[in-house]
Amino acid sequence: MVAVILLLCFVGLLIYVIGTQLADLYKEWPQFQEQIKNTLWEFRGWVQDNFHISRGKQLRAADAATSKVLSPDTAAVGATVLSVSSILLFLVFTFIYTFFFLLYRRLILKFLESVFLKENKLTVYKIIEQVQFIIRKYIIGLLIEMAIVAIGVSTAFTFMGVRYAILLGILTGLFNVIPYVGIFVALCISATVALGTSPDSTQAIWVIVTLVVTHLIDSNVLLPLVVGSKVRINALVTVIGVVAGEMIWGIPGMFLSIPCIAVIKIIFDHVDGLQPWGIILGDEERKQNKLATRLMVKDKKIAKDIGSAR
Repeated sequence: MVAVILLLCFVGLLIYVIGTQLADLYKEWPQFQEQIKNTLWEFRGWVQDNFHISRGKQLRAADAATSKVLSPDTAAVGATVLSVSSILLFLVFTFIYTFFFLLYRRLILKFLESVFLKENKLTVYKIIEQVQFIIRKYIIGLLIEMAIVAIGVSTAFTFMGVRYAILLGILTGLFNVIPYVGIFVALCISATVALGTSPDSTQAIWVIVTLVVTHLIDSNVLLPLVVGSKVRINALVTVIGVVAGEMIWGIPGMFLSIPCIAVIKIIFDHVDGLQPWGIILGDEERKQNKLATRLMVKDKKIAKDIGSAR
């Protein structure tokens, strides 16, 4: 119950902060529209001067996409409300599922013991223990990474004078959980907000540069340092998993795809006959980050010391 309440408080605080920032942005929506239109007009002038394409042709080509983004279409509003409702419903059921999984964890463990043959019990215990350890380490590390990215981006945007820096930082931290796709979505949102709230169009360029640098630091330093090298899944399987997760379960599926693949890989690695599938899901050892490799060796040493102490 305490774990569920803490999770509920964290999500509620997150929704409150994002909601207040979005409410402020909605109040300035007419100015935001006007600024976007002015920026697009200046950009069309630059294209006309350099590429000799008239503003009329550019306007006809981009009018459909621009009108969908800037006008409060009824279908778009309905889709947004439906999406928000599904996310809230997902959160409610997540709390319920989490509570009952924690409440009946011993019953679930007893079921897993009974469903397999006695000679496989040791393998079942190993898989369950490793799944618990890796998923716990992965989720905690991911939350820490999310907080660091959100605080870093918010601080950088504040110093740059970007409006709604806290909102953009939180969104970047949240979307950063989705591999490869998330940072691109956060980049598009942040650049659009910068264009719509600042008369200086170069600010959007600096926003893009900041997010690209943040992504490089996160991928090469922060991710192996905080999350560790426990969940080693190659890039191809990661992209396929994210796309498949979105097709099956929408946005929540994109967030949950990597932990699910990690659990599947652990099962494949411990079951004879399925180990080749575990190899294709994983990454090559020689491609591992040096820092991640050192952390992996350190974790093995700590685990060995704990085993010796026992």
